[in-house]
Amino acid sequence: MSQPLPSTPIFPLQSVLFPDGYLQLRIFEPRYLEMVQRCHKAGQPFGVVSLLEGGEVRRRDPQADGAFVQERFNAVGTLAHIQALESVQAGLLQLRCRGGQRFRLKSSQCLPHGLWMGEGELLAEDAAVPVPTDLQPTAELLRTLLHNLEQGAAAVDLPLQPPYHWSDCAWLSNRWSELLPLPPQARQRLMQLDNPLLRLELVADQLDQLQIRPV
Repeated sequence: MSQPLPSTPIFPLQSVLFPDGYLQLRIFEPRYLEMVQRCHKAGQPFGVVSLLEGGEVRRRDPQADGAFVQERFNAVGTLAHIQALESVQAGLLQLRCRGGQRFRLKSSQCLPHGLWMGEGELLAEDAAVPVPTDLQPTAELLRTLLHNLEQGAAAVDLPLQPPYHWSDCAWLSNRWSELLPLPPQARQRLMQLDNPLLRLELVADQLDQLQIRPV
């Protein structure tokens, strides 16, 4: 039985957040500044959904008198849990978040100041499925990629953050889904898949198409 998602602030982005994914944001819009501070103080997550129409920054529609450009987004998203929040300067916050549970919106409402609120249901967490032998190269490739990235970046800025679960289909497929050069809707479809083994198989197909193989 699915769990309800109570009224939750929604943050539409151009990107797709996966469970256990790493997200850095710089917040300066008034509609999000208060929301982020409130969520951080209460220890509550907000929902991240990928945009289908409109932009991350709210702007006026030049063809509509006084109205804003319409924002439309996918119904399936991921909860973002704030791990660190820093006030860079007045009116500018920087935060680091980690992806939590996926959800499906059943309704959403845009408040007068532009913040979206949504209600729906939490989706079941991925089952723990070991990486089969024939898909082990996807783990080896990711280990190599992480090693190379560690040579030129601070640990906190790396796109992969511990704990690492190299033998878990869900974790491994999610990390590749974040890193591969995929169209937004292809990334969204991978995130929405309930079968982590199938998700990893599709990732392996993408790696083959891109001719990315162990050295």
